[in-house]
Amino acid sequence: MFQTLFHSEDVPAQERFERWLELTTKAFMPTDQVSECADSFEASARTLEFGTHSLGALTFRPLQMLRPPKLVRKSDPEIYHLVLPLHGCLTLDHVGRSTAVGAGGMVLFDSSRPYRAAVTASQGSAEFLHVELPKVLSPLAPGRLNRLVGERLSGREGIGAMFSDFLIRLGREADHYRPADTARLGGILLDVLTVLLARELDAEASVPAESRGRALMLSVQGFIERHLGDARLSPQTIAAAHQISVSYLYKLFHEEHLTVAAYIRERRLERCRRDLADPRLGSRPVHMIAARWGFTSNAHFSRAFRATYGASPTEYRHAAVDSRCVEGPSTTVQGQSTTC
Repeated sequence: MFQTLFHSEDVPAQERFERWLELTTKAFMPTDQVSECADSFEASARTLEFGTHSLGALTFRPLQMLRPPKLVRKSDPEIYHLVLPLHGCLTLDHVGRSTAVGAGGMVLFDSSRPYRAAVTASQGSAEFLHVELPKVLSPLAPGRLNRLVGERLSGREGIGAMFSDFLIRLGREADHYRPADTARLGGILLDVLTVLLARELDAEASVPAESRGRALMLSVQGFIERHLGDARLSPQTIAAAHQISVSYLYKLFHEEHLTVAAYIRERRLERCRRDLADPRLGSRPVHMIAARWGFTSNAHFSRAFRATYGASPTEYRHAAVDSRCVEGPSTTVQGQSTTC
């Protein structure tokens, strides 16, 4: 579960920027920061700890950051930060490289090297996810990783897309995790990050086989998620897409105490369950929802749904409607200021 480190609404307006500086210095690394929005600064910082590394979720108004050599000498936690912008743009000058990164990209910081950065947002606040990785945890030599520091990494294709999707999902669902889930997901995060960096360096042979296996499993699950609506989805098509044998695919799932067919069925049923509870889809026939998520037999779908959720699809939909009627309508209004 995310731990809230800072929320500007909990701090008097005139103290917010100073408190933000204190928080970022203590929780991350010392930097000099300035912002045109300092007088009415808005920000939040949350972190999900995995023991040895962490995932942070930061939202803040546009600002500029400087980490000069004197601050590096004063305090160096010896960590790498991998930053994934969700909204806004990060312009970075680091290790002699100038990089601009927005949504769909990532960039690696080195706490032991000076940098200058500017964060902008077309509207409201910028939003970032970042992974904090102590250097001692990386199986890749620092000399090799220096080649990636300050370089834009793609989050839209290949391992990069898988990793960014995984981070976004971690951040979205973090409040639902149990301690045992957090420990396991932290291991997966470290494995996939290692594979991503090794792939960028053409050094995959240096990655432990266990890490490659877990990263491959995450890629397989992402592929299944994207193709749930395809009735032709099968172990054969999944294995072919990942250039592995069907027997090796079965082995991957066996190590997770799962079968391929059961996992696909579970994910399809969950998508159907969500659609049945969605009031915007209330007029859509049940059989169309089932077909949307790859079920070709209505009878099979109904039996599987009842066995999993204890009610028929129609009964579940009616119960969801009744529940909403009891709770009453709710309205959420969101807005973003475009000025400081």
